[in-house]
Amino acid sequence: MQSGSERFPPFFYGPEGRLIQVEYAAEAVSRGSTTVGIRTDRFAILASHVRPPRELVDPYDKIFEIDEHAGATGSGYISDMLRLIDELRLESQQHRLYIGSPIDIFTLAKRVGQYIHEFTLYAVRLPAASLIIAGVDQRGVHLFQVDPSGTFSRGAAFAVGRNSDKALDYIIKNYSNDLGFEDAKKLAEKAVETAISEKPLLQVGYVEAEKKQFVKQS
Repeated sequence: MQSGSERFPPFFYGPEGRLIQVEYAAEAVSRGSTTVGIRTDRFAILASHVRPPRELVDPYDKIFEIDEHAGATGSGYISDMLRLIDELRLESQQHRLYIGSPIDIFTLAKRVGQYIHEFTLYAVRLPAASLIIAGVDQRGVHLFQVDPSGTFSRGAAFAVGRNSDKALDYIIKNYSNDLGFEDAKKLAEKAVETAISEKPLLQVGYVEAEKKQFVKQS
């Protein structure tokens, strides 16, 4: 006897009302590199575990500048993630061209969420990637997550990828809005370490309220 997901094409709702297409994409994200974001009133930091796909192959970059005031990271299929990064950069550039000012971070997250949501309406494969966006605008420092359904959320901490629930639990237990930058960086590293059970090699990016400049650390 066929299961519910086998009776329905992947772009239809399953018998329990779940969108099978989104669940498949979310499962792919859960197998990706563990990636976290942490925000305070003064800064937001992104950290992603980098690992080579196989021996003698350089690892992929996981931290990306979107605009001077914003950056992003994520987990899932790297090709899908890069496509979403390009979409973020395009939205930011178009806003600067037409409006004459940097795009606000809420609008940036909303636009890429709408872009992803369009895939759920047709018989096409969803981007198997989840993004965490950090940036600063006239309303302060922001951290957003955009999931494979196109839903976007603002918060003080997010985790995606392998064992992301363990990483997020660790952050929640140790988070404070008074964290200094170095303490937040150590918290992100320890959260990823908790998730993968080994010392991680991280790429890190951050943005500060005072400087309003996204920085990718080497």
